[in-house]
Amino acid sequence: MINAVVIAGGSGTRLWPLSRAGHPKQFLALNGEDTMLQETIKRLDGLDIESLLVICNEDHRFLAAEQLREINQPSSIILEPVGRNTAPAIALAALVSEDDPLLLVLAADHVIQDKAAFTKVVAGAIPLALSGKLVTFGVVPNEPNTGYGYIKRGRRHDCGFVIDKFVEKPSSELAQEYVSSGDYYWNSGMFLFKASRYLEEIKKFRPDILEICAASLDCAKLDMDFMRVNKEKFTECPSESIDYAVMEKTVDAVVVPMDAGWSDIGSWSSLWDISKKNDDGNVSQGDVYMHKTNNCLVRTDDQLVVTLGVDDLVIVSTKDAVMVAHRGSIQDTKKIVQKLMLDQRSEWELNREVFRPWGKFDSIGKGDNYQVKHITVKPRGKLSVQMHHHRAEHWIVISGTAKVTNGIRTFLLLENESTYIPVGVIHSLENPGNLDLELIEVQSGSYLGEDDIVRFEDIYGRMADQS
Repeated sequence: MINAVVIAGGSGTRLWPLSRAGHPKQFLALNGEDTMLQETIKRLDGLDIESLLVICNEDHRFLAAEQLREINQPSSIILEPVGRNTAPAIALAALVSEDDPLLLVLAADHVIQDKAAFTKVVAGAIPLALSGKLVTFGVVPNEPNTGYGYIKRGRRHDCGFVIDKFVEKPSSELAQEYVSSGDYYWNSGMFLFKASRYLEEIKKFRPDILEICAASLDCAKLDMDFMRVNKEKFTECPSESIDYAVMEKTVDAVVVPMDAGWSDIGSWSSLWDISKKNDDGNVSQGDVYMHKTNNCLVRTDDQLVVTLGVDDLVIVSTKDAVMVAHRGSIQDTKKIVQKLMLDQRSEWELNREVFRPWGKFDSIGKGDNYQVKHITVKPRGKLSVQMHHHRAEHWIVISGTAKVTNGIRTFLLLENESTYIPVGVIHSLENPGNLDLELIEVQSGSYLGEDDIVRFEDIYGRMADQS
């Protein structure tokens, strides 16, 4: 029996401005129509998976749940109140697992182009894991990449190799030596082992992590489809990767080679590397016109982007930001995000289009004392019963049917109809139909922040936060 554990944490800042803290890369469609989380789950079709467990940040709970619903994938979701790296996350998964299954641990933000090869390698490693080995999958390198950690193999052991050592991201010279030797693999961060064996090893080497994770689960609470571990206790847990906590210390670590077109898409240049290119070496998505342009990646989600006489650039245009960078400098994107954070710019964290459990909104215009939003409410979605201290709202239905509570009145609004909600009036909005409800919301007032919400009822359990 195999339980899949998909770790969907992380912020993906190197893929800014598309990936942001509030909507990181694992929830984006970067390499096809499905998001990276959805691709990761669909990749499991060829394996005998008993159950699926997703571990994600509490702030991303509704993104994860909605994307699982879109592909009709039942799963359990554990919410981490704070990120503490992979060793604690996997400990949580092992502790909640029943009947000591094999755990196939995967990151939600990796690309694997050869699904058949992935399935074959994982299936071949099952006997090793059943025998008590802690298996990691080492990617056969096709270049001396300095952006990945490496694993050096030792003597052969069945279909894998005993791990000689883990190596941090190397210099260019060392990376070339590693690849030329044939004894090194990229560290993929994918694992297969029995739940009990992981618990035994982490208890041996990091009992503090195991103890805190167990205590966090003892006080965990079920909230709709989510399991919330205790924040106060889990915050005390050390932040440690599984490599440092267990794999570098155990004598039972084995690496199994995998050659399946793997990439962690750690930057825009790595996305360019794996994408299909035109005759000029260009990768484009969206409304893009190119002339005398070579070896560029250009992506736009909104406005037209035109390039003329440029080479080796990454151009990414979203609704609220544009980034232009040389492909050779793209690893510095993280520094830009850090600067935006220090300057308290909202663009480091939030996209203009913001997703909520009931749907989404797009801030299409703002100025002094006003803001205009395009709101989409999913069928049977409902905004919380709420009021605002500082703003009034005017709702105009574009399409669909809105069930509106405005003070003491509850009524339906149809296309081209509207209602006005004064400051301080309790109100709510619901979509009773089978199609999306779309409306324009015009806010006016002295303060228009998202924290000016007083909730009275909420079907999504958000009474304690503003998300």
